Amino acid sequence: LAALGQRHPLVFLPTHKSMLDSLVLKYALYENGLPPNHTAGGINMNFFPMGGLMRRTGIFFIRRSFKDNEVYKFVLRQYVDYLIEKRFPLEWYIEGTRSRSGKLMPPRFGLLAYVVDAYRRGKSEDVLLVPVSVAYDQIQDVAGYAAEERGGRKRPESFGWFLRFVRALRRRYGEIYIRFGEPLSLARALGPPDPGAEPDPNEQSLALQKLAFEVSARINRVTPITATSLVTMALLGTSSRALSVEETIASLRNLLDYVRRRDLPTAGALDLDTPEGVRRALDALIENGVVTCFAEGPEAVYAIGAEKHLIASYYRNTVIHFFVNGAIAELALLRAAEDGVADPAGEFWDEAMRLRDLLKFEFFFADKEAFREELRAEVRIHEADWERRVAEGPAAIQALLRRFRPFSAHRVLRPFLEAYRVVADALARRPPDAAFQEDEFLRGCLALGRQYLLQRRIRNAESVSQGLFATALRLARNRSLVDPGAPDLAERRRAFAEEVRRVIRRIDAIDALVAARHAGLIE
Repeated sequence: LAALGQRHPLVFLPTHKSMLDSLVLKYALYENGLPPNHTAGGINMNFFPMGGLMRRTGIFFIRRSFKDNEVYKFVLRQYVDYLIEKRFPLEWYIEGTRSRSGKLMPPRFGLLAYVVDAYRRGKSEDVLLVPVSVAYDQIQDVAGYAAEERGGRKRPESFGWFLRFVRALRRRYGEIYIRFGEPLSLARALGPPDPGAEPDPNEQSLALQKLAFEVSARINRVTPITATSLVTMALLGTSSRALSVEETIASLRNLLDYVRRRDLPTAGALDLDTPEGVRRALDALIENGVVTCFAEGPEAVYAIGAEKHLIASYYRNTVIHFFVNGAIAELALLRAAEDGVADPAGEFWDEAMRLRDLLKFEFFFADKEAFREELRAEVRIHEADWERRVAEGPAAIQALLRRFRPFSAHRVLRPFLEAYRVVADALARRPPDAAFQEDEFLRGCLALGRQYLLQRRIRNAESVSQGLFATALRLARNRSLVDPGAPDLAERRRAFAEEVRRVIRRIDAIDALVAARHAGLIE
């Protein structure tokens, strides 16, 4: 990075999990002899006395929205042009705000459009976008995120908020990990600049959006898997059953083997195949109230604490993208093995593409051909000649599915699909001509989700999440299922609800396979 920064301006695009992110990256750059970045910060952080102090560290504040303010846009464009021309390193959070779910959020295009426009008009021969993953064992912000996901209001930043934040740092939260993805060259991606071009920072440009999504994909590829993320994934996949240390090790065994077979990035040696390593990870979660321990019986057992499932899911979600394709493959194989399927191989791919479309606002999927290759590679981990097995029909497909280690759909996709079910059912209940008000609808989804959870119509407490409901609603809007007056609206809403329920039924089948494996009925 130091060598690249000598020739071209670097634009650091880190993830945003915590208010510590900017300090963490600044410290890492300083320790390695790199200059501090000019960092774009949200105007919400410009409060007394922190605003002035932050400006002295290289932070400049920008408004959340300024689309109709031509003077503001002109000044910002001139400033970005100057920074790019003088090769000053830039930094901002590509997600635009802190992730409330733990997953990488969809990228925002605003500032990137100004940088791309400056390059396009010849302010530099090249600009390098540097994907940065900042990961944590645990963070102090997560309780506030969980409260927001349950429908609470975000606390505004202020000096009092800052003092509470600093006091919370007295507790131990573990390690911080920084990983840099492969830099992305604008010259290589967009071709040579055109110094005679007119200014046009166009956020709707398809090339710009592809750049942003590629940066996000590269961030995901280098995000390290932590012991916390795997332990919470294991505990959340037990349907609220408490586990002993030995049972936790057994639950983690296939996950660890999968991580090693795929050579996925990890935060050092995870040490989760030993009782000492697992106890260390569980004790760290107990210290911050995420996990509870019952030790009055012959052996101690551990479970996610009451009302802590959203917090635990936050840590799980930081690495969930590594397991999504495997989960999709499981569900597609189940569909291909169903009665009445004339072409199992064709149905496998059709179902995989349907799931990709259903989850397209949750995860960063490769384009369709690349996604097919990723899915082929995923199933090949479990069976080299899997495509011939699929073509042989239901019995061979079921035998192939039983070779999967670990099963993933029940702990990776169920929380999202159960949230989608709540939204789909809420839409199906609405009269097709009723006016739609989003805030009111989402409050209704929170209430319906809590009801479903009490009735056990959904299993996962973390499915009752305002963020997940909002994403499901975005999908529904994309399918023209929200606004009144659309043709056949009631029928299409019911079809959407049934589509989600079918997927959940297949996830139930994966849960049954998990139970059979635990009982020793299958290998």
